[in-house]
Amino acid sequence: MSFIKFLGTAGARFVMTKQLRASGGIWLSVGRTNLSIDPGPGALVRCLNSKPRLEPSTLDGILLTHKHLDHSGDVNVMTEAMTDGGFKKRGILFAPKDALEEDPVVFKYVMGYVEKVEVLQEDSEYRIGDIRFSTAKRHQHRVETYGLNFKTSPRTMSLITDTRFFPELPDLYRGEILVIHVVRFKPIGDDPIDHLSIEDVKGIVEKTKPRLTILTHFGMTMIKAKPWVVAAELEKELGLKVIAASDGMKIDLESDL
Repeated sequence: MSFIKFLGTAGARFVMTKQLRASGGIWLSVGRTNLSIDPGPGALVRCLNSKPRLEPSTLDGILLTHKHLDHSGDVNVMTEAMTDGGFKKRGILFAPKDALEEDPVVFKYVMGYVEKVEVLQEDSEYRIGDIRFSTAKRHQHRVETYGLNFKTSPRTMSLITDTRFFPELPDLYRGEILVIHVVRFKPIGDDPIDHLSIEDVKGIVEKTKPRLTILTHFGMTMIKAKPWVVAAELEKELGLKVIAASDGMKIDLESDL
């Protein structure tokens, strides 16, 4: 079975550090290939406590959209778990250059545990087992950041990670399933943190019209607004299916959306 599981839906510092939502990132399974995306703090524990349990030693790769700690806090321990503490050289690590070379979040000795390290770049295609994905234009964020487009069977899926809104953004992500990080409930005029708000999400979804939109990566203002309520109101307004992810939520990619 192919599925996506949300090991955590926390976004930004305060929700992460207070663990109002978990921050384990996403587990993507397609065919016989397993990929950990943005394993933030607690990813290992969330995997091992999942029901059914997700075994990190079955991972084929780990992918960082960018190096901020809410996306990368457990990357080293997850890499150790994937490689049985480095005794089994296996797997691929995907990450932007600045996560690996400039003030790296992945330890050099840990990079030696994997079979291959692939540096993410703009407008590039990648493959790991049964999973094919591509990057688009670099996001407008404080560190090198890339969203993702997955060509999985039977669904295409897009992940819009942290970014400030820019006009080209909606056209870059056209998956049938759209996973979108929305830290802000309302926009802030000159936001120094570079995150999307619900108004941004509304404009993106109106233009792209995915079969399913999943909101995740919530900041404090989204938590206070109750993401499930916000999603229901957005769905009613747009006439398109919109849900809010919850910690541990699993989406079957083979089901009829």
